[in-house]
Amino acid sequence: MTLATACHTPKAPMTTTATWPALDDKLLADAAATYNFRLGIPIPLAVTPDGAVLFRRTQPREFAADLFELSPTGKVRTLVTAAELLGAGEEHLSNEEKAKRERTRTATKGVVDIDVSEDGSIVMVPLGGKFFLIDRASGKRTTVDPGGPAYDPRLSPDGRMVAFIRDRAIWLVPASGLVPKPLTIPPEGHEDGMADFAAQEELGRTRGYWWSPDGESIAFQRTDTRGMDTIYVSDARNPERAPVPFKYPRAGRPNAKIRLGVIGLAEQRAEDRIQWVDWSADYEYLASVQWPKGAPLTGLVLDRDQQKLMVFGFDAATRKFSSLLTESDDAWLNVDVGAPKWLPDGSGFLWMTEASGTWTLELHGRDGKHVRALTNAGFGLRQLIGVDETGAVVLASTDPTYADVFRVPLDGGAPVRLTASDGVAGQMRGRALANHGVVAVDIALAKGGRKTLAIGSTGTHELPSVAESPSLVPTTKLETIELAGRTHHVSITRPRAFDPNRKYPVLLKVYAGPHAVMVEAAADSYVMDQWYADAGFIVVRSDNRGTPNRGRAWERAILKDLITVPLDDQVGALQAVGARHKELDLARVGVFGWSFGGYFAAMAVLLRPDVFKAAVAGAPVTDWALYDTAYTERYMKTPQQNPDGYKATSALTHAAKLTRPLLVVHGITDDNVHFAHTLALVEHLYLAAKRAEVIMLSATHMVPDPKLMLAREQVQIDFFREHLSRSTP
Repeated sequence: MTLATACHTPKAPMTTTATWPALDDKLLADAAATYNFRLGIPIPLAVTPDGAVLFRRTQPREFAADLFELSPTGKVRTLVTAAELLGAGEEHLSNEEKAKRERTRTATKGVVDIDVSEDGSIVMVPLGGKFFLIDRASGKRTTVDPGGPAYDPRLSPDGRMVAFIRDRAIWLVPASGLVPKPLTIPPEGHEDGMADFAAQEELGRTRGYWWSPDGESIAFQRTDTRGMDTIYVSDARNPERAPVPFKYPRAGRPNAKIRLGVIGLAEQRAEDRIQWVDWSADYEYLASVQWPKGAPLTGLVLDRDQQKLMVFGFDAATRKFSSLLTESDDAWLNVDVGAPKWLPDGSGFLWMTEASGTWTLELHGRDGKHVRALTNAGFGLRQLIGVDETGAVVLASTDPTYADVFRVPLDGGAPVRLTASDGVAGQMRGRALANHGVVAVDIALAKGGRKTLAIGSTGTHELPSVAESPSLVPTTKLETIELAGRTHHVSITRPRAFDPNRKYPVLLKVYAGPHAVMVEAAADSYVMDQWYADAGFIVVRSDNRGTPNRGRAWERAILKDLITVPLDDQVGALQAVGARHKELDLARVGVFGWSFGGYFAAMAVLLRPDVFKAAVAGAPVTDWALYDTAYTERYMKTPQQNPDGYKATSALTHAAKLTRPLLVVHGITDDNVHFAHTLALVEHLYLAAKRAEVIMLSATHMVPDPKLMLAREQVQIDFFREHLSRSTP
């Protein structure tokens, strides 16, 4: 499953095997087989009007998920299993569905997504190319065969119709099973109803069309892809397969051109009857769309630099467009936080803003005018989960390592905590729902383990998990250090057989990029850190400026330069920890990470070989000009605006500086950080007469295959043992 290139780093002298502790092979095998102990954890999918929570869950060592229901009284029943629906057949995913699951980091299969009728009586489960409609009261199942490829099916509010995407168009099929027919006919070079790459990967929007509340119309995205670059992802491991083309917007290159239209079901295939929602051409990204009952069709749009946004409303009956809210930021705006959300009666909507320097929740009227602030600057607001008649439901904490769920009254009253401050609520994005008076939330516990709760008027009930528990509790300790007057959070994981009289080589496990934190009060997050520590190391993590949950100024310190501040902060934190704890041998430090963490690891050995003596870079971005527009330009702006910044932050620029061992691991079918990044780095190293080790995986960005996960950790520990066995000048 792996292919090694001809580029190798000269090997350091090996110590005897007795020098290093025996590896915990069982823990590693268990972690790989359970997808790091995440299989078997319930994932909430919907809350029905009667207060039931529908959730999917796999077996502890299987990737196929089944569908379950937790009643308001806490009773659990199985609605359907993947095996029942598929039978002896295999699930064959389209390229579009594979891409969507990669965008949403969905590694499981079987029941992945569902849709529910407005009254909650019918649940639709798409699987194996068919749509299965389940009557919750009777259990009766109806199978709808779309008669061909069908991507992203959506049930109408009344449950009588299913819309789906085929051949770049929106199609309709009655739930009674009649012949499906196209609703739209996109022009050549256009796509209807499909979320574009930027929306899916960077803006948190995976949908490209939306039913009207009365089920008589559909709002849809029409995407003009003609000006975009087409790139091809080829699987060299399976050369008989044709390369898969993708419309990929690289930094500084053309984006998709997007329009939002509304078409009535009665206007099937009538192009001249489409109502187009026209907003200013200044706004290039369609970040979110919703069409709630009692409120207008609502969109959130951003300009290309993501420094200006507008929330608009569109009344399909009168064709009236109105700008409800605008906002600007001279660095960038964060929009993937759950807002806006309309109140159930349509009288107004909730909005989250960082204009004051920290997140604040606001109530706005139906016309967009500000009514009142609902939280203050010291609340620690992070995300808006939902809103109902009893108030808004949010994630918040003043401690960056914890997160809780709160209900915030709409009258300006004090927020009410709903969870117990025992870990990180909503740690995995998308695993928190709030609707119909019920909150369903996943919590990673500070003392180890996870729980998923349904909190409602009838009490709090736990969605049962069947996940396996790790065979150990990590030794990890969370601490804070001070750097130039700033407080930074760090974690330190020592061997379970720790000897305070020894000095240990250090591994910095890093991400360091925007919108992710590494130091959290969730013990199971450090299980693999413990595996590395027990192999003879001390593992350190820290969160630098540029990461979330610390306010606007902290996060935007990386504007136009994605490496200088993160590298300075990570080095500063590492050295401060080493000064405090003398058992850390700072003459033997390795660094490793994936994605942005892989980029950081590569840059660390290129720019600071005095600190880092070896690095493993997993799926690294090596040149930001090769990465996508919506992410890269948010922080770096375009290559045309910031040419010096792109040059200074590129690993290609600094390739000739390599003096330390570097291992690069990359999936050849990665359609997020394309394998071109690693090839470009290898070529620049070669031209500079430098060498690195490269392992190519027949895998995507996620690498969910247990065999590959197992091998990756073994290769990495061997690499660090080899190169950190003794101090290097």
